[in-house]
Amino acid sequence: QALWPSYIKRCETHGRAMSCFAGLVSSPSPTGYQDRGKGRGRVYENITETVGNTPCVKISDAICPPGRTIYAKLEYFNPLSSVKDRLACAIIEDGEKSGKLKPGDTVIEATSGNTGIAVAMLCAQRGYKCVITMAEPFSIERRKLMRFLGAKVIITPKAGKGSGMVAKAKELAEKHGWFLCRQFENEANAKFHYDTTGQEILNDFEGMKLDYYVLGYGTGGTFAGAGKALKEKRPGIKICLGEPADAPLIQSGTKSERNDDGSATGSHPAFKPHPIQGWTPDFIPFITEKGIAGTGYDEYVPIPGDAAIQMSQMMAKTQGIFTGISGGASMYAAVEMAKKAPEGSVLVAMLADTGERYLSTPLFASISADMNEEELEISKSTPSFQL
Repeated sequence: QALWPSYIKRCETHGRAMSCFAGLVSSPSPTGYQDRGKGRGRVYENITETVGNTPCVKISDAICPPGRTIYAKLEYFNPLSSVKDRLACAIIEDGEKSGKLKPGDTVIEATSGNTGIAVAMLCAQRGYKCVITMAEPFSIERRKLMRFLGAKVIITPKAGKGSGMVAKAKELAEKHGWFLCRQFENEANAKFHYDTTGQEILNDFEGMKLDYYVLGYGTGGTFAGAGKALKEKRPGIKICLGEPADAPLIQSGTKSERNDDGSATGSHPAFKPHPIQGWTPDFIPFITEKGIAGTGYDEYVPIPGDAAIQMSQMMAKTQGIFTGISGGASMYAAVEMAKKAPEGSVLVAMLADTGERYLSTPLFASISADMNEEELEISKSTPSFQL
């Protein structure tokens, strides 16, 4: 954690702190372009040191409602392209510090994919063995990425949902004596977001207006940790929490039943399958519940699955921002919030990962690998090299 202050640079032109990605943060301006070629002013000992300090990028009026300003915090700038790189650093570093994780150990976790990819990265860098449990419906490319990083991936049946893969990870950990990450209950998760994500947003918006913080929840670490940091320094900021319309667990008002260790005993009655991978498992995570009880949230937006997919596609085609379905969901929530927010409001939305994690999902169902009629017509407009 002592490393983080060294990542912050001073932008003399604006007189405020910005992340080490300062050249990528602002909307098109002389400052942003002039920062190109400056580098980061340091080198790194290993890949985990590059986690964090992701940029906040302004969204154009092709998506943003008039009279409002929306920024997207692009977590796919992390080395393994998702916000879960932070979670993996938090849990592995905390395990090492506490002595629970020792050289030569095997690390195991249940995941929809991004956490597993991030944990596999940490294990590869540190020399731990890695085992991941993942429910059957999650995208094939996520399995391959984890195996590419050296992890063993155990697929659990679709019928067991998220709670099934969690139970399998716990069972395997107990059987073999492996280190279980427990991302949904591990308080190191939220603390890391308090220490990094929240502070980055505060630094990047120093001297600027910021009215709304918009995001969904997977484990709830970003919501609970960064939300707490923002509320402490800017009490007037409103936290807007998004949730799949098909799985309104929090909106239902029904809590998940829990084991003594905080883990859920089973599926939540309000859960239905939804396409926003990485968000809202079939239980309310313990960290999310603690965040609601502690910091709370001010606004709530239900997000239709189709709308999240369409927004992700629109972000790519109008902003050049390539994010997954959950990123589309966050931006959909930000736009809906902006529509009813007072004029002049400024919002920042968390975009959790890259669109490349979704090639085999409904996000790319309309994208063909073959040329369409328009592309064939362009090809035939000149005589050479036609298929």
